Amino acid sequence: MVKLDIISDPICPWCYIGKTNLDKALAEIPDHPFTIEWHPFQLNPDMPAGGMDRKAYLEGKFGGKEGAVRAYAPVVEHAEKSGAHINFDAIKKTPNTIDAHRLIHWAGIEQRQSLVVDLLFKAYFVDGRDIGEHEVLADIADTAEMDAAMVAKLLASDADTNDIRARDAHSRKMGVGSVPTFIVAGKHAVPGAQPPEMWVGVINEIKDQIAAAE
Repeated sequence: MVKLDIISDPICPWCYIGKTNLDKALAEIPDHPFTIEWHPFQLNPDMPAGGMDRKAYLEGKFGGKEGAVRAYAPVVEHAEKSGAHINFDAIKKTPNTIDAHRLIHWAGIEQRQSLVVDLLFKAYFVDGRDIGEHEVLADIADTAEMDAAMVAKLLASDADTNDIRARDAHSRKMGVGSVPTFIVAGKHAVPGAQPPEMWVGVINEIKDQIAAAE
């Protein structure tokens, strides 16, 4: 098997689009060689713990309403192309994602990481839920058949918070400045929401290399 490390943030629309595209390629080649692990990267590490109004956040980041519209035009275009549904009108708040990253980490221990990432994307981009809220995260854990009571207890503590921040900092030190960033076999960094056909090509090339080495 070949390790595919994915550095992302569950409020990043390009990460959602990138996973949707990758999933299409994996479905096309079900005997793919990838073992996938998700890694934390906070787009807004200084976001207040309770998050902030999304409209105010976008206008502040992109210099007003028109700037926000311009910035998100490519997102809308690529989301439609990939089939990643985004209900922008439903998203009222931009949350701090440290706790969502803790949930993804715990899900990895139970081999449920990709499922939980999917559920976080759906909760935020489709249902407009606040994935900074502990109750929402515990509900997502329950849907993924994790122990929701234990997750709620962990969320109420600071368990693994420092570890998440350290891993985020490590990615930045490695030169990761945007997400998603995919790292193939610990060597090759692939930035951005790549199209499914790119991943199909990568998978076939890896399979050919594995076959040639046998």
